[in-house]
Amino acid sequence: MKVDTFHFRCLALVMTLVLVTASTDDPPTNITAVLGDTTTFRCHIQKQGIPVARLYIQRVIKDSQEIFINGFDSTRKLVVPPEYQKRTKVNKTDLSMELTNVSVSDEGLYKCVVFFNTMDKEMPMIHLKVIAKYRVPTIEKECSKHGDGTAGKSCQLSCSSVGGYPQSAVKWAGLNLSLINVVHNESSEDLYSKTWTINQTITYNCDQPTNVSCAVEGAISPAVSICEKEPFSIKVITAIVVLVCVLLIILAFVLMKFCCGGSPQGDGTRFSAIVEVVRLPDGPRADCPAERCVFKVALLLNLPAGRDKRPGTFEQAFTQSFIRKRTLFPQHPEAAVGSFYHRDVSARKE
Repeated sequence: MKVDTFHFRCLALVMTLVLVTASTDDPPTNITAVLGDTTTFRCHIQKQGIPVARLYIQRVIKDSQEIFINGFDSTRKLVVPPEYQKRTKVNKTDLSMELTNVSVSDEGLYKCVVFFNTMDKEMPMIHLKVIAKYRVPTIEKECSKHGDGTAGKSCQLSCSSVGGYPQSAVKWAGLNLSLINVVHNESSEDLYSKTWTINQTITYNCDQPTNVSCAVEGAISPAVSICEKEPFSIKVITAIVVLVCVLLIILAFVLMKFCCGGSPQGDGTRFSAIVEVVRLPDGPRADCPAERCVFKVALLLNLPAGRDKRPGTFEQAFTQSFIRKRTLFPQHPEAAVGSFYHRDVSARKE
């Protein structure tokens, strides 16, 4: 009887060691959680249908160090660490634990320690991987002004993305890799959230126009065009338009002077008049022996709009026209302007 009992105990110890070894050597179950979301640890055991007396879910810090997270014991109440009291919830039915508000610091290896009523136990391992999506990268460009989109032109491109985990790198699309030169490459970790900010700046020697984008861990930036042929400068176009307008104004002014005999009178009210012009005596002349020579001159004046009602407008306009046009008196082209004055004006509107 004693032999049978001894054999039974040895057999139970061997079976326990086999179960422990088998469970420990099995590859861990991998689960992935998004930063800030909720994930569930499920302890998959081999002994289905056998009552479970205790469940401990522990975090493996090192090979020889483990931290109790949560669980249950049918004989006593377990003490849950303060940092996990509000973030974990155990389900006794399916042997699982829910972890809320996942952080980067939660990433790592966990162990389910399951005790049955027969005192046998299993230790399935679970590896938690935490990810955080990077924001859509921003891409900036600065291209040289010379060149026509071919040889001799270069562009500086910067790509940046924040808030991601794990650490990643910038990947470029639409570029000839042999023409890329990395100028600056930086990755920085946020001390609180443990997420990463990724920056990279490159120079690209243009060989042809192209559309380029950058990606960081699946997040892709909008495409931008680089190495385009330089369009006709807007400044040059503006200067040409201004120059043409100035030339047109000058041309219009010249035509006005030519058509209106040099009088900038505009296209207002037209007058026709018979004017008596008296030549002052300045010496005897064969064609004007008298002291005063009276000429009747037909004159057509064009007054600016709005001026025909002002007093003396016609007389003033006549005087200006008389001074400018000596051809009114072709028989005395050499006479000084001051030698004449108008004595009578008979005018009417046309």
